[in-house]
Amino acid sequence: MFKYAFFDLDGTLTQSEFGILASFRYALDKYGIKLNSREEELRLIGPPLYNSFTDFFGFDEEKATEAIKYYREYYTAGGMFDAPPYEGIKEVLGKIKDSGVKLIVVTSKPQIYAVDVVKHVGLSEYFDRVVGPLEESKVSNKSFLIKRAIEEEGITDLANVVMVGDRRYDIEAANDVGVKSVGVTYGYGSHEELSNAGATYIADSPQDILSFVV
Repeated sequence: MFKYAFFDLDGTLTQSEFGILASFRYALDKYGIKLNSREEELRLIGPPLYNSFTDFFGFDEEKATEAIKYYREYYTAGGMFDAPPYEGIKEVLGKIKDSGVKLIVVTSKPQIYAVDVVKHVGLSEYFDRVVGPLEESKVSNKSFLIKRAIEEEGITDLANVVMVGDRRYDIEAANDVGVKSVGVTYGYGSHEELSNAGATYIADSPQDILSFVV
């Protein structure tokens, strides 16, 4: 059905909450801030770090930049690898790749870390490219990353591209660029969030992705 499938990383390919939330707790503890609910935790997974610290905790630019450094201390010390792939996702990726679809990771996680995570969790063999910010971004701009992936692949027909992701940021960016999208509900976004964002398709399990992509 499509020639290219772009996959978000956190919450779509990997259960990244363990390392991400531990890193947030480490950083927020420096300011005496505690996460009090599951809802507060889950909203942190998806947006760029800068946006999370400014939008959810009211940090100014200087404080957010400092908090990101604390976050990275924990994350790069090993937290980023505490992100097991979702059950069944490898089999699904294998079937998509075998069907002739080219697979690309498009993530808001800095590319230098995303490449290492994809390799560490055993997903490198399925993907031809990993696209992420080349440096820490202060703005949530998944649209820019999707456009960059399209340009790097030399894609001229957007009808050949689908974006697969678990949060509204993935879906809204796909709509902004003009490509179809699959919102996955097994990650950190709800059916309501993905539907309201305008997802073309909704997948409740990794296996469901196959019927929309291949």
